[in-house]
Amino acid sequence: MRFNRILLSATLVVVALVVQVTVLGRLQLPGAVPDLVLLTVVALALVYGHVSGALIGFSAGLLADLAPPADHAAGRYALVLCVIGYVAGLVRPDSGRFRSAWGPMLTVVAAAMGSTLLYAGVGALVGDTAARHVGLTGLLFTATLYDLLLAPFTVPFIMALARRAENDPMAVEAGGGPSGKAADVSSGWLAGGTGLRIGSQRGGLRMKTARSRANRAVRIKGVKAVKVKGVKSIKKL
Repeated sequence: MRFNRILLSATLVVVALVVQVTVLGRLQLPGAVPDLVLLTVVALALVYGHVSGALIGFSAGLLADLAPPADHAAGRYALVLCVIGYVAGLVRPDSGRFRSAWGPMLTVVAAAMGSTLLYAGVGALVGDTAARHVGLTGLLFTATLYDLLLAPFTVPFIMALARRAENDPMAVEAGGGPSGKAADVSSGWLAGGTGLRIGSQRGGLRMKTARSRANRAVRIKGVKAVKVKGVKSIKKL
């Protein structure tokens, strides 16, 4: 990954983990806990692709495994988020743009359910039966519900930051060309709820302003030309 990707991803993951541990983890909600780290990994994977998504997921999961008050084996959540980041990156369109909000929304739902099932499955392999006592069905429902409610306030913002980092003129793709494919990857999510495309609207307003200025300039030049011709005809008379 490029340096700007690493710096932005590390910053977002650390901030998400701090909020996860200090705020969301202490809400004492029934069932699961809203997983902001998972949403961060999914959002970055939707912009950067499956390879970067897997690397970011593994790093974020390893930090979550080591951060207190973690009470499970180190590497368990790293494996889960690595798989989730890889799969979420595969959902990213080749053009880097989602046509509607359904793509990211369904990805968040699948990631919430998949991470819960994977975490419980890995726990069963290492002898952790906590999910059985709590109830796997309740965990699936609450984890999906909480993440889906939190996603509209976090995923578009993270995707927009990642997209802006990709539009950095100093950033160069591995192939040697400027990065432009992921320019509007979050526009589908943002447009899905409001019916508006912010990027295209700004571009359209700029084009309209430029056209109106050009039309005014042409009109002014035409009026001046008419006045000059009128003055010349008067002088000839």
